[in-house]
Amino acid sequence: MEAVYNLYAPLWKLIGLEYHNAIDVAYTSLVSLGVILGSTFGILFDVLNINTPIFLILSFVLKTLAIIVPLLIAVAYTTLLERKLMGGIQRRTGPVVVGAYGLLQPLADGAKLFLKETIIPSNANALIFLASPTVAFILSLITWTVIPFEKGAVYVDINVGVVYILAVSSLSVYGIIMAGWSSNSKYAFLGALRSAAQLISYEISIGVVILTILACVGSLNLTDIVLAQNHVWFVFPLFPSFLMFMVSGLAETNRAPFDLPEAEAELVSGYNVEYSAMTFALFFLGEYAHMALMGSITSIFFLGGWLPPIDLWIFNLVPGFIWFGMKVTAILFFFVWTRAAFPRYRYDQLMRIGWKVFLPISLGWFLFVVGIILAFQHSYLL
Repeated sequence: MEAVYNLYAPLWKLIGLEYHNAIDVAYTSLVSLGVILGSTFGILFDVLNINTPIFLILSFVLKTLAIIVPLLIAVAYTTLLERKLMGGIQRRTGPVVVGAYGLLQPLADGAKLFLKETIIPSNANALIFLASPTVAFILSLITWTVIPFEKGAVYVDINVGVVYILAVSSLSVYGIIMAGWSSNSKYAFLGALRSAAQLISYEISIGVVILTILACVGSLNLTDIVLAQNHVWFVFPLFPSFLMFMVSGLAETNRAPFDLPEAEAELVSGYNVEYSAMTFALFFLGEYAHMALMGSITSIFFLGGWLPPIDLWIFNLVPGFIWFGMKVTAILFFFVWTRAAFPRYRYDQLMRIGWKVFLPISLGWFLFVVGIILAFQHSYLL
């Protein structure tokens, strides 16, 4: 690689590309080429129904890429959506320079982070410091394996999809704790502790809300939950649960006004204050992928997933994944709007809402819903 670099040294110096950055650019180019070729051959393997072991492994890899690559593109352009919406709310234009209407801004931001040098603090635990953003990023991706984008359009349709989502989401705090501790910085460690307390507190209320939905459906399968809303979306009969789930989702994803782990006025930047370049980018991508995941889960639990709003033939002409994407986009718009409209809460207010407001209300609402269900079942049996 170094010989190739030296061969074209005048060109690299002209564009200001150093040796270690040239390696990164070459690696990215090869990965991109592999994704394009892999997707093409993956479709071919499925059409021809080839079942040899090597082709099954390739099919597994290519199906994984079919989820990850569109997800990363969507996450990149979610940042542009957020900057444009916040610009409009605050009477600004937002990104308009890079590309037409700023459409290439996410690519420019990604290239900038990719070409920067990763700096490791001198007193940090280098192994855990580098592993923590990878852990956070991977955990934000593997949850998507059970998300149904349409009927039958799911990577793995398991019967305990809800339990899987709760389990993986609970592990996401470890990446943040590892980052705060390994940075050997008081600000980073305080941000990590805040995040751990916040995630654990609001996971409890989210779990109780999900129990309410499971009591109505009687299944842990995400596809069954969507199909149970064929006549009426759960957002209407379970509107209090919907409100608590949306607000808890803001806290679970560290979004404003509950972004206390990243309170720049107090903690500089929170748990990721010592990170730069691609290590920071992995945290950034993981946060936005988690936000999109929360939008998808909300759509599945309360907004009918891929189902149209009304069962009419004209609405049924629209593919299910289009309806699913529109609902997720609407929820992402809500996340951005709350960031632009509301000031940040104090940490004691955040904990008070989680433990003294949402937890008792969600428990009481759960018991109320279960009581109504049992009453209807008893009257039906009579």
